[in-house]
Amino acid sequence: MRPSVTSLEVIRCRSLGDALSALHEYGDAVVPLAGCTDLYVALNAGTLAATRFLDLWALDELRGIESHGDTLRLGALSTYRDVLASPLVRAHLPMLAEAARQVGAAQIQQRGTLGGNIVNASPAGDTLPVFAAAEAIVVLQSVRGERRVPFTEFYTGYRATVRERDELVVRIDVPPATGRQWFRKVGTRAAQAVSKVVIAAVRSERPRIALGSVAPVVIRARRTEDALASGAPMGRAQAVLAEEISPIDDVRSTAAYRLQVSKNLLARFWADTGPA
Repeated sequence: MRPSVTSLEVIRCRSLGDALSALHEYGDAVVPLAGCTDLYVALNAGTLAATRFLDLWALDELRGIESHGDTLRLGALSTYRDVLASPLVRAHLPMLAEAARQVGAAQIQQRGTLGGNIVNASPAGDTLPVFAAAEAIVVLQSVRGERRVPFTEFYTGYRATVRERDELVVRIDVPPATGRQWFRKVGTRAAQAVSKVVIAAVRSERPRIALGSVAPVVIRARRTEDALASGAPMGRAQAVLAEEISPIDDVRSTAAYRLQVSKNLLARFWADTGPA
């Protein structure tokens, strides 16, 4: 049942310190919010029981895209529009720019945030395979200090993460991604669709391949990477990939379709990024 608006409480913070203090005080009794592109859907559907929210939208400390040495730093409140407008992203992580371009409509791109996409923890999140393939680091902060978690270790299960009750995702750090980057999203429509399969990959001496919507969490296909790095034929690499993923039947697609599309995308990635 959708809650009454009058039963909801919003806590607005003036600084990151205020937000962390509020999280420390309330813990699970408060839900951080920012762009609200997912949260409002859940509220409207009546699937979110929370009634107290922590509004982070005004915290400029969580915004910004910048270089720190050879690392790309993305503030958790960076929107998809910010990503698309950033020359640093286009130069350092073009597959993230391509993922942002395919997220929803202009309104979603203006409000949706990278931190929100990560914490929402849907295996269909379009940016998640990018961060997994790029070997990004999720930077968490609480009143106890900062914690850095490799992106591939952030998810523990379907919509479950290692984030503690009093922690916020404040930043995503991306090391240099040497090699040719590649991103594809397959959905019901050409645009504004939840992915049936989404893949991000980097072609280098050691390929990096990550997929979403084919398992309870976004996955790195490490055995498939090993097969391609060793020179295995594509048929063998596709067979290994089929063993690494566990797609399901749901309202958007079937397991059989997702499996075949994943194998096709693997072959397309390898063909598109090979020698000219």
